Amino acid sequence: MGKTNKNNAYLKSPDLLPIGHNERKIGIMGFFAMWVGMAILLATFDIGASGVQGISLPWVILATIIGCIAIGTIVSIVGDIGVEHGLSFPVYMRAPFGIVGTHIPSVARAVTASFWFGLNTYFGSTAINSIIHTINSGFDNWVLCYVVFALVQLINTASGIKWVERFADFAAPIIIVLSLIIYQTLTTAAIEQGKDVWAWAESPITGGAAVTAFMIVIFANMGFWATLGCDIPTISRFFKAPKFERNWFKRNRTNLIGSLIAMPLTETFMIMIGASALMVAGTSNPVIALQETASGWMLAMLLLMIVLTQWSTNTAANIIPAAAIFSNVLGPKVSNVIAVFVVGIVGTIIQPWSVYEILTTALLFFGAVLSAISGILVVDYYLLRKRRVNVQELYRNDGQFKFHGGVNIVGFIAWVVGGAVAILIMDYSFIVGFVIAGAIYYFLAKYWYFKKFPQAEIEDPSDDKYLGITVGRDWVIDEEQGDGQEDVVG
Repeated sequence: MGKTNKNNAYLKSPDLLPIGHNERKIGIMGFFAMWVGMAILLATFDIGASGVQGISLPWVILATIIGCIAIGTIVSIVGDIGVEHGLSFPVYMRAPFGIVGTHIPSVARAVTASFWFGLNTYFGSTAINSIIHTINSGFDNWVLCYVVFALVQLINTASGIKWVERFADFAAPIIIVLSLIIYQTLTTAAIEQGKDVWAWAESPITGGAAVTAFMIVIFANMGFWATLGCDIPTISRFFKAPKFERNWFKRNRTNLIGSLIAMPLTETFMIMIGASALMVAGTSNPVIALQETASGWMLAMLLLMIVLTQWSTNTAANIIPAAAIFSNVLGPKVSNVIAVFVVGIVGTIIQPWSVYEILTTALLFFGAVLSAISGILVVDYYLLRKRRVNVQELYRNDGQFKFHGGVNIVGFIAWVVGGAVAILIMDYSFIVGFVIAGAIYYFLAKYWYFKKFPQAEIEDPSDDKYLGITVGRDWVIDEEQGDGQEDVVG
């Protein structure tokens, strides 16, 4: 009995337990502000700069809108796992990958998030370094700025989701105003150089090459948010949602408005800034472009916007999801606070700034690997379980999700094959990985694996037993006993 309790306790880290209705504090405006902060970051600018190297800005904008709406839809669909059941990404992954197997794809996502944390912190630190250098020309130490900036972000995130939302609420209006000034500054400079912002392309291409360039922009944008497309439940479990609401759209309104309105509009504008930066300074990095087009306090204010955007992006999109995963992998003795600092350490050791020059290629690669996971999640949750989840079993070592020694073999087959094919067809990586992995998982699970390992919610698709907020349920897991206690409905 002691061994069982110990093993079950490993699955019941306090930070990974289901979030109840009364603990959900993020509303529509809160998530909208978070998206404004998340979508404005330097890595986004690179997509715009890469795009206008071959096709004009209007086509780049259209491709960006298409890609953002597509990935925003997937984010909203997957997000229902958090809204309905209050479950984080690494916990739900125990269903399609097993209670042990969940660690491998989850860690892949966590390392990717840590990569982005390190890259964004680097960009922010160079902006801070430039601000201080503007005020005091004798200062030049981006490494010191990196350490301080990293610590500030990690402490903000470790303070809890509410402090992350509060920072987003504070930063969003400032970011919007300063980004408008940045865009105006860069476009004015481009016009002064005799370049038509809306028609210019560095090396114009036509025909099939232009179509390929257009599609690359679409899938680069999708690959950019493939990370959040996987683990949005880690954030969406905190979204306010009405109990006993069976209309999917009304229940997921917070996610839909944020992911289908705030994100596409904000990211499209950032694409425009990146394109303008390339026209002005030959680089997508607006820190460098701004240094060539602005000076004094104006430069310092604009660079401050860069700092705020990296901060707001990192806390919500990178540190929170990755910390939840590291907490799951490292066990109940590693609190969320400790896991937050693990993200900072991993993201720094990787030194992601060294690959900035091939960032668009990296985005397509990440999209290939993570899109396969998204496809598996959608199929498992919607097509096989039909949104019903035997949540209690997710927290039991010897329960329904043990499969083969804690590993769901089908999940790994689908992930490896789908991800590999997507990498081979890199330009269309996200859609290829999503569809192939999802299809493989569906047929192998439905017609083979789940016959060998019966799933209670599939065998008996009962709303009362296996739905969450739709039937007014808060899932409650007993942290002491070997089995989960009865859930509470009210």
